[in-house]
Amino acid sequence: MLEGSRANLMLHGLLPHDTQSDDELVEKVARSRYLELRMLYFVGKDLERWLQQCAEFVENDRELADQNYSQQSFASYLIESTPTGVRNKLLSWGVVDYRNIFVRALGLRSVFQELPAFEAVSPTFLLDYHRFTDYLYACRQQLSPFTPIAANVFAFEIYASAEYSQILERQWNGAEI
Repeated sequence: MLEGSRANLMLHGLLPHDTQSDDELVEKVARSRYLELRMLYFVGKDLERWLQQCAEFVENDRELADQNYSQQSFASYLIESTPTGVRNKLLSWGVVDYRNIFVRALGLRSVFQELPAFEAVSPTFLLDYHRFTDYLYACRQQLSPFTPIAANVFAFEIYASAEYSQILERQWNGAEI
């Protein structure tokens, strides 16, 4: 990814151009962006699973079922009204631009059921994927009307994989959380 960033700076004239051709530099940038896209894909996969669970939860709760909350409701809630605990944990992990990461991850997942191979994705898409995925998310949110969720209506936490494994282990061993 560092090579891709350096190549991008060369393409834009911000670093001296070495012996590489523009085509070689574009290839490096595209491969770097594909790695970013790959990470977003897996974040989106986790977010989609969480959105499905949230929608199932409200469907099965008598008090909440009448609210017409949907996956779009929870996506908007996560991105627009991020609970303080979640925001603070993301910031403590160094994830400053979490809103754009979530938007782009969900936008990407709205069109790809499986991660496409590098060769299957056009360089145009890779070089500006952030614009495409931002619009894909907006389109996803507008596919059907949804009820927005007011801030602080639902409480939830996020966990790193190891942290979650430790919680499960304590539960299995009968310890309180």
